[in-house]
Amino acid sequence: MTTNETLAIRPYRETDFPDINRLNAAEGWTNLVEKQEDTKAAWSHSNLAFVAELDGKIAGCLRGLTDGAVTLYIAELLIDKELRGKGIGKELLAHAHALYPNTRIEMLASSTSRTYYESQGYRPFYGFRKTFSE
Repeated sequence: MTTNETLAIRPYRETDFPDINRLNAAEGWTNLVEKQEDTKAAWSHSNLAFVAELDGKIAGCLRGLTDGAVTLYIAELLIDKELRGKGIGKELLAHAHALYPNTRIEMLASSTSRTYYESQGYRPFYGFRKTFSE
């Protein structure tokens, strides 16, 4: 960020959803875009749901779940492609983890985001995913 830019992290509001949906679409996360009502419900029911505003415009978002004691799971972390490299994702992760400092962060990463997380000190682990219909 430049010295003239102001980053603010705040809780998600339902009025933020169109911007989040726009970020999902730009990222090619078609499942989340096609299931808008489910995605919106997920944001409303997550106990970690934040947006990052850069100069008053939504620049990124983080959605996750935590038990408050052991695990803090990051379901989605997404930064506007035009604004990456400014430390916004790092700030969102730090904000969420500061709320639950005794937890460990766990998340899934794509092949394109893996190097970012490794550069931030996260270590890879092995996991699985399955939907109900599979």
